[in-house]
Amino acid sequence: MQTKDEQNRRDFLRKASALSATVALTGAVSGNAFGQQTRGIEGQQAPEIELDYWIDANGEPGSFSVTENRGKWVFLKCFQDWCPGCHRSGFPTLQAFSERFADHPEVAIAGIQTVFEGFSSNTVEDVRKLQLRYELPIVMGHDPGDPETHDRPVTMKAYRTGGTPWLILISPEGTVVYNNFHVKTESLIEYVESQLG
Repeated sequence: MQTKDEQNRRDFLRKASALSATVALTGAVSGNAFGQQTRGIEGQQAPEIELDYWIDANGEPGSFSVTENRGKWVFLKCFQDWCPGCHRSGFPTLQAFSERFADHPEVAIAGIQTVFEGFSSNTVEDVRKLQLRYELPIVMGHDPGDPETHDRPVTMKAYRTGGTPWLILISPEGTVVYNNFHVKTESLIEYVESQLG
């Protein structure tokens, strides 16, 4: 028998994904024909993200820790400045979520610029510009890959993200409950509200 929390999570996953049923990641991590993990780490413990650059809501040097926010719902939004989808849907979702939960004591929010392409167009300076442009009262970070080796950013590797915009939702127990490209903003907010009681 499913618990109410598990049923709510399943309902959220069913409603939230904007991808077609053939490519959506729902439930556990999907695999390819060889049984290897592809995108996302749903159902797994959320790894720490160690970056050299974080700013607080005021643009001052800051920090963020997944581990230190254990006991809270953690919402991570990965973006790149030059990503059209980030501006079309990613930042509006981040804005709406931040407006609802930025001051909530049981929710932690961070935006992370995960640069895996366009290194000269997705700079560390863009993080603050985007924070101001979208009026985001949250911690934001810059996670550059390596333009020489094409090594992906640490966040992308740790969470097996597929690009940008990308959304990660972590339960208070530290389990990744959603890890995918798209989400229906209203369903996301309703789900987190239902979990907060």
